[in-house]
Amino acid sequence: MLTKKLQPLQNFLSLISRRGSHLARQQYDVIVVGGGHAGTEAAAAATRVGAETLLVSQKIQTIGALSCNPSLGGVGKGQLVKEVDALDGLCGRAGDWAGIHFSILNRRKGPAVWGPRAQLDRQRYREFIQSELLSTPRLTVLEGSVEELLVSEPNPEEPGHHRVTGIRLANGSHLISASSVVLTTGTFLSGSLFLGQSMSPGGRIGDAPSSAGLSQTLRERLGLRIGRLRTGTPPRIVKDSVDLSLAHVHPPDSHPTPFSFLNTHTRCKPEEQLPCYLTYTTPGVERVVRESLHLNCHIQQDTKGPRYCPSIESRVLRFPGRQHQVWLEPEGVTSDLLYPQGLSMTMPPDVQLRLIREIPAMHRAEIHTPGYGVQYDFVCPTQLSPALQVKSTQGLFLAGQINGTTGYEEAAAQGLWAGANAARWALSMPPVALSRTESYIGVLIDDLVSRGVTEPYRMFTSRAEFRTSLRPDNADLRLTLKGFEEVGCVSTLRYQEAVRVRDSLQDALAALQALSLSTHNWRKKLPDMCMSEAKSTLLTGMDVLQYNDVSFEMLASAFPECLLPHMEFSQRLKIEAVYRPHCNLQKKEIERIQKEENMSLPQDIDYFSLPVSLSQEVREILDRVRPSTLGAATRLQGITPAAIVHLLNYVRHTGQKERRTHRNQPHQKKAREEELCGRNAALPQ
Repeated sequence: MLTKKLQPLQNFLSLISRRGSHLARQQYDVIVVGGGHAGTEAAAAATRVGAETLLVSQKIQTIGALSCNPSLGGVGKGQLVKEVDALDGLCGRAGDWAGIHFSILNRRKGPAVWGPRAQLDRQRYREFIQSELLSTPRLTVLEGSVEELLVSEPNPEEPGHHRVTGIRLANGSHLISASSVVLTTGTFLSGSLFLGQSMSPGGRIGDAPSSAGLSQTLRERLGLRIGRLRTGTPPRIVKDSVDLSLAHVHPPDSHPTPFSFLNTHTRCKPEEQLPCYLTYTTPGVERVVRESLHLNCHIQQDTKGPRYCPSIESRVLRFPGRQHQVWLEPEGVTSDLLYPQGLSMTMPPDVQLRLIREIPAMHRAEIHTPGYGVQYDFVCPTQLSPALQVKSTQGLFLAGQINGTTGYEEAAAQGLWAGANAARWALSMPPVALSRTESYIGVLIDDLVSRGVTEPYRMFTSRAEFRTSLRPDNADLRLTLKGFEEVGCVSTLRYQEAVRVRDSLQDALAALQALSLSTHNWRKKLPDMCMSEAKSTLLTGMDVLQYNDVSFEMLASAFPECLLPHMEFSQRLKIEAVYRPHCNLQKKEIERIQKEENMSLPQDIDYFSLPVSLSQEVREILDRVRPSTLGAATRLQGITPAAIVHLLNYVRHTGQKERRTHRNQPHQKKAREEELCGRNAALPQ
């Protein structure tokens, strides 16, 4: 279904600039600040729900840009891309359009933890996202910088101490009102760039720094707890200066697997895909790192960086004497640059050149753009609700790196959910949440709002308790129907396709279940199948499909009348058969957890005067985080099982009247807030 014809980029930019310079209105339902992966998904989702939306980006040309690695997906991350696509997001279809090297990671393990991944053409990806936004109804795009949020008194009928009513642009005179605002500032929130011993304000090299007023509003006006994180990017290498014959070639999959459930193939034909290359560091790399530490102020900072994508300096210092992988990845079909994944660095440019030339394949390499580091502010995400709304501020939603995450996929997932909920808030609809039992997006958001972060958060399959149920292949069945019927962010076209798939799969599974033969007859039908002759029970087609050496194609050949019509879903049916016993075992556990998850804790509850047996430490944790459900409370560090039992009994047996009696004692609460403010300031950020 990749038949989309992109509009010329220059036409897009001129039209957008015109729309931005002559705003047709000064009042919007939703304003999204930032045009990265979180911002674009948030803006598109808000419009799909039905909100008049304004997207504000510092530079129109960089909307949808791949700031770091030109890739999408991977283990855990690919699951997020599939789920964003199931909810009608942009990034999956953009990946199918811009991909130039597709592969499924983790194939040696079960399909539940496969990681769909693609190398992307930077220009194609950006053009696709911009073209999609241009054709999105109810969306206006404005080039500009946001100076501060407009804040007023809260609506007394809703929880919260403040209410956001719009934004003020950096020129100081332009005010734009909105019912809700989504901040997706990425690394631009009080961002600082580091290169060698130099430091300058900014969130990305080549772009102007963001206004300091926005960070000041969050910290001082809204009283939010703010932390500091860091990240980095490697130098870009001139492709013709690299001797790729000295690296190991890694070809793509022979049959590219699309991210989007709407696509049956990718834009890039199998034979047109580009390879990646693998090489390794040498002792010379470690020597250069150690000799230049005094020239590298970024690596000397205490600010936390990404654990699972560390700089080469961090790798060398943490694992001395080891050989480290370096992947040389193409940046596009016509690009003359390579991206050296694994060589993120912040040393001076001349030292970077010395370092990369210590690797045999790059002994004559030239640097096009040096690597650099970024430090930026983030908001401690335990201050958010599962809808990604700031608990203390009505109408303010946060998504992406501002919540302490790292990665395009994590940002896109948060952006979509924050944008959908911001639209629902603006249109006076109740918020919606995703449970960790039904999606990786639910796992991501629950981890953030329940546990917070002490380092940039990255998604892994190991974070999901029910990953055999939360597979890449069934994201549409899990989320598309809910996205249409409950959230309102899914188009009718996608919904109809999901219903067709669901019904067809149910028919196919019923056909398999109806095939019931003795083991003797199964061996006659499938002579190549390894089945014990000692077995004498009746087996269904579903039972037989669980065997490793049996495919759906084999069964369809043996029973063409009833199974050939379902060949479209052969792989999905095989995966479903393999995991069905595991999923059935998990079902009761999921039902138990869902009951727990759905048991709400009042947001106005005063934990310090609660008439139950809770320690002072537990009360402080609950008051600071204010979990929205009992399930969220169970995952808070420091909350004991006994405390959960007491909370459970309280929620079950105490009426709203008694809770209201205990929730407000103003003079005591003010003293406690002043005390907690001092304690929170000492907490690790």
